[in-house]
Amino acid sequence: MRLVVFASLFLCLLTVLPAQEKPKSVPASTPTSTLDKVHMEAYVRHLLAVIPEVQVKIDDPKPAGTSDLQEIDVHFSYQGRTQDEVFYITKDGQHIVRGVVYNLAQNPFQEDLDKLKTNGTPSFGPATAPVTLVEFGDFECPNCKEEAKTLRDNVPSQFASQAHVYFKDFPLEQIHPWAKAAAIAGRCIYHQSPAAFWKYHDWIYEHQSEIQPDNLKPQVMDFAKTAQDIDGMKLGQCIDTKATEAEVDASLAEGRALHVDATPTLFVNGRRLVGNYPWQNIEQIINGEVNYQKTAQNTAPKSEKSSEKSDDKCCEVKIPSVLDK
Repeated sequence: MRLVVFASLFLCLLTVLPAQEKPKSVPASTPTSTLDKVHMEAYVRHLLAVIPEVQVKIDDPKPAGTSDLQEIDVHFSYQGRTQDEVFYITKDGQHIVRGVVYNLAQNPFQEDLDKLKTNGTPSFGPATAPVTLVEFGDFECPNCKEEAKTLRDNVPSQFASQAHVYFKDFPLEQIHPWAKAAAIAGRCIYHQSPAAFWKYHDWIYEHQSEIQPDNLKPQVMDFAKTAQDIDGMKLGQCIDTKATEAEVDASLAEGRALHVDATPTLFVNGRRLVGNYPWQNIEQIINGEVNYQKTAQNTAPKSEKSSEKSDDKCCEVKIPSVLDK
């Protein structure tokens, strides 16, 4: 298997076992590793400048899709926040790689594409479109508001038959106190009317600055009075019982499995775009994808072209590091 590693390679001088200790023999079929978790934690803390208050958990090595490396998931937690990093370790335990291993025989975004689920997700655009955009957004996030307007204003008019947009809830509760409640309400509306969801989507972003945790429900109920296809009583019951919370939690879990930790995060045919990109960048990426789909062979239905990114991430849950600005 031909593989290309786009990553920085770090030398990891792992502790040698004392001379009097001999490793236990294991069956040939059992994977072995010389990983010293204590030393690796110290190494990663130093590498990433992680503050002492952050807890670090290092998983056991697992197959990485190539015989040369094993994958190690490293989990950071701090005051309810979580963040994951993926490292790869050589079989001799002497080197670690931080980055992504790509299989040249597959779509470079296949791993993320396999995790993206769009069934039962609010969307607009033709189902047969060659380009799929999946946005993980937070209704309380200012940059999500800007990107939402960018997509709503431009995709239908410029890529009416070529792009399909999905919206996935990813409320950052740690920093946005009413975002999850707004997501629950949005799912309640979606179940009554998919078309009304997009009216709600546009409305709540437009009125974002006016909403607080204690006035969210009254404001949503006032919105419902303007939507002819929404039953206010059913909506109120759905909000009060949090009937759609499990759906929001499932969307959050999907985002975490994709290592989403900032909003907005947009996947364009699997290509990850973190932060609020200008429309000219997104337009170039979509055009690149349309052209790629016309010419590429042996590719998955979703794959991407890239462009320069904006630094506007506004809403991000990160583990503290002295490297943070």
